[in-house]
Amino acid sequence: MTRTPSPRRIVFIDIDGTILEHGSRMSPSTPTAIATARANGHLVYLCTGRAAGDINPKVRAIPVDGAITNGGAFAVRGDEQIVAHLMPRALVDGMIAYFERHGAHYFLQTDDTVYVSPGVLEHAQRFLRTHPPVDPRGEQVAAAEDMSLLTHYRPLEEVDLDAVVKATFLSTASDTLTRAADELGPDFHVIPGSIPLPGGSNGEICQQGVNKGAAILEVLEVLGMDAADAIGIGDSWNDVEMFEVVGTAVAMSGADPELQAMADIVTTGVLEDGVSNALTRLGLI
Repeated sequence: MTRTPSPRRIVFIDIDGTILEHGSRMSPSTPTAIATARANGHLVYLCTGRAAGDINPKVRAIPVDGAITNGGAFAVRGDEQIVAHLMPRALVDGMIAYFERHGAHYFLQTDDTVYVSPGVLEHAQRFLRTHPPVDPRGEQVAAAEDMSLLTHYRPLEEVDLDAVVKATFLSTASDTLTRAADELGPDFHVIPGSIPLPGGSNGEICQQGVNKGAAILEVLEVLGMDAADAIGIGDSWNDVEMFEVVGTAVAMSGADPELQAMADIVTTGVLEDGVSNALTRLGLI
């Protein structure tokens, strides 16, 4: 029996917690599934909160059709930039003033890389000493991978504040997210962060209106595609707007239960062929 081809679809795939389990661990089936979906005529875009220059080399090595980065601030089709939303300097200055006022450790993202305040590495090292990751290959290996995510970042004094698009912050105060949203006001979008450092609070801050969902709509307009034909696969709170605009939302099994409840489909875990199983279930491969 000949299988009827599915209509051309476009897949937006998150990276951390979706393509990569933690650090740099990836299911061998994931790049194969992405390649097969593209060979079958579908488009695949990365859709990440990371800066373009901060994407893991293993992920950069996977051929895709484009990418949304920095939580929706930028998007490229191939090498062509089709979305760009810099954060106004006044908002950047206000955000930094908030961090300094409350003694928060923070990251500032540009399209090229990430810049860290002096306390970030010390905070992460203290956490990893007291909460070593559980990993079948051994805790020290996993801890080394976690730290490698931070040690290649640039010092804060090198940042071009006119090129900032996003910030991530760390704190030990339990009310950090609510306080940040209240004090920063309606010009900012504050959501829970996805850095694996519990024991405090971490959050992500973008300019209001800049998110994965808004960027997806911009990309679809450029491509002349319908949102009903779009698939979003993710696991984090910065995927909420993506889930709201795509025709089919897919949550990873490790996602927060509230996020899973928003999805049309819940697939298996990152290292349990989650991406491949989702694309198979949806008829793309």
